[in-house]
Amino acid sequence: MNNTMTIGTQNNKGQIIGKVVDDNLNSFEVEGENFVEGKLLIDRLSENSDILPFTISEKLLKAGDLTLEKGKVVAFSGEFRSYNRLIDGKSRLILSFFVKDILNIDEIDLKKSNEIALIGFVCKTPVYRTTPFNRQICDALVAVNRANFNKSDYIPCIMWGRNAKLMQSQKVGTKISIIGRMQSREYKKDLGNGTIETRTAYEVSCQQLEIMDVNNFTEKIEA
Repeated sequence: MNNTMTIGTQNNKGQIIGKVVDDNLNSFEVEGENFVEGKLLIDRLSENSDILPFTISEKLLKAGDLTLEKGKVVAFSGEFRSYNRLIDGKSRLILSFFVKDILNIDEIDLKKSNEIALIGFVCKTPVYRTTPFNRQICDALVAVNRANFNKSDYIPCIMWGRNAKLMQSQKVGTKISIIGRMQSREYKKDLGNGTIETRTAYEVSCQQLEIMDVNNFTEKIEA
């Protein structure tokens, strides 16, 4: 990839490089094709790291002669996808990096260990807020259409600073493009009766935001 990821005609394009977290991978079948689910530990430029889920077909693993074992460093390209899963009787939005290709680590800039580019539509009113230190933050849910499928992925995104200020005024249905990285974060969920559960949320941290209208005008702000 180039130093700056370009979206081109693809709505959803990403790359991740990281270490396999666990040997115990979950296997499942969809329409006769077998898939496995796992997680990658991906270092940030800071001292922190993200643990991101991924999904890959067994057919692709065999074609790439790749075995997934704990601690192994792998590189994938693909899409950040969402789907609904019934958990404890409730439907939850699950996100996972869907692997479309296995990359050769020797040919990749390891500084580009986590990149994602999206084109989609604002599908909920953005939520804008400021921190006690007056940092601007805006949360948005973006619907990204899949190519050749009558289906969309719903991707939570978070904007900062000038990008947050720009996003706060956007209406549902606005077409936008985002370049950033996928991230994980833990939060506390109050289940009632004094029960607090620690959960993990996944989202795209926006580094570059473009607002596009029907006249092909583009307003571009980089973080």
